[in-house]
Amino acid sequence: MATQPAAQSEVSSKGLATNKVGVLSGAILGVSSVAPGYTLTASIGLIVAAVGLKMPAIFIAGFIPMFLTAYAYRELNSDTTDSGASFTWSTKAFGPYVGWMCGWGMVIATIIVLSNLAAVGVQFLYLTVARIADNPSIADLGTSNKLTNIGTTVILIAIATYISMRGITTSERLQYFLVGFQMIVLVIFAVLAFAKSGGHVGHLSFSWSWFNPFGDTGIKDPAVMSMAAFAVGLTGSIFAFWGWDTCLTLGEECKDPERTPGRAGLLCVMTILGTYLLVSLATMMFAGVGEDGLGLGNPENSENVFGSLAEPVMGRWGGVLLFLAILASAVASLQTTFLPSARTMLSMGSYGAFPKKFAEISPRFMSPSFSTLIAGIVTAVFYSIVTLLSERTLSDTIAALGIMICWYYGITAFACIWYFRQTLFTSARNFVFRLLFPLLGGAALLTVFVLSVKESLNPDNGSGAQIFGIGLVFYIGFGILVFGAVLMIIMRIVSPGFFRGETLRRSTPDPAGRASATL
Repeated sequence: MATQPAAQSEVSSKGLATNKVGVLSGAILGVSSVAPGYTLTASIGLIVAAVGLKMPAIFIAGFIPMFLTAYAYRELNSDTTDSGASFTWSTKAFGPYVGWMCGWGMVIATIIVLSNLAAVGVQFLYLTVARIADNPSIADLGTSNKLTNIGTTVILIAIATYISMRGITTSERLQYFLVGFQMIVLVIFAVLAFAKSGGHVGHLSFSWSWFNPFGDTGIKDPAVMSMAAFAVGLTGSIFAFWGWDTCLTLGEECKDPERTPGRAGLLCVMTILGTYLLVSLATMMFAGVGEDGLGLGNPENSENVFGSLAEPVMGRWGGVLLFLAILASAVASLQTTFLPSARTMLSMGSYGAFPKKFAEISPRFMSPSFSTLIAGIVTAVFYSIVTLLSERTLSDTIAALGIMICWYYGITAFACIWYFRQTLFTSARNFVFRLLFPLLGGAALLTVFVLSVKESLNPDNGSGAQIFGIGLVFYIGFGILVFGAVLMIIMRIVSPGFFRGETLRRSTPDPAGRASATL
């Protein structure tokens, strides 16, 4: 009988540029991927519509599983530094089938959010031009006119794809300016909103009850938060924190691969939490959560909160500055979000989970140019299709993204527990960071995943768009995961080596194995 080829004990070298990313630059790339300016303007309306006054509590609730899961990422990265991150770790823990589906969830989630980012960037591009030209009709080109919307979005995606193909150094340099600019403007916006709160109908006075998830939500339905409303709000909150794991997919390019990614990731999520709480409190106190006028619950404001609040808070030219900051946020995140998707596809290609073509590295820029190009093309096609099917593309894709994020983050959290199962009780540190934190984070994400899938079946929990009576959100979120399972079967037939464990095998460190890095 023929002997099966030995499985690799170590991760593969992929030819990426090394020793390029430090803790600060890694955190900046993570913040850029999260894109606080873009995320807040796209998610505040969704969250307020679900939970009203409890938005700060929901932001904290969304932060907790992400923070706990960050420790799972840190522990796994300290053991195995690989650009595939969740894909590689879940494969080593659970085997090729779970690993493939985890990688697929990560790749498709980033592709969906790339389309979302480009859409917001286009909206604010036309809003900025409209304000400068003092011609409101120009703004409609980025929203109601689908031809110009899709055309401009595809051009923006093409530009971001080209920049990302040029490698990590180009990405890092550009982010210092874009991230710094948006964060400074967001802080100025929040300070002015606090200072002017009380001057508009519907404004609110600060209350500590906003941090308590129980009690009156301040909106008619539900007056007290239901489980469905909590799930929808939490999905939006989890989406709002998503993107920090970009730091982990850059592990092979970091200056200290074992320590830098974990430190950068934790610095990123803490910075994002502070920013979200500051801005959410400021907007609530200034505009309230009502459905009229500037209220955050007004459906006309829900997909673009800053578009409505910019001038009332900052004046005409200050509003233009905020528009530019959100545009910068979307463009910055559009460019950096290519990094994790392309590097995951690179890793999947190098191990044979994707066609080998995806493992190609540009010899000039030392970046996964082919994977980046494919991500850009699929993003453009996906956005065009969804825009033609839905009148509220942003709300549908955000809801669907929550499903996918919970999917692959949750798998990663449980992968940490199973992979380190022989070392969980060898020290108090291992018990907390390899078992307790990942278990709590993974359980929370699994719960939200199940609830979100259930709620997505109802078209009323999205834009109302439906196919055969089932909400479009379900097809985008859960349906694409099922489609991934079909592709996995095809890859199993075409390229069986990965699925036989010949390129990346299941493994577990022994209790005397190397210790994890500490912060």
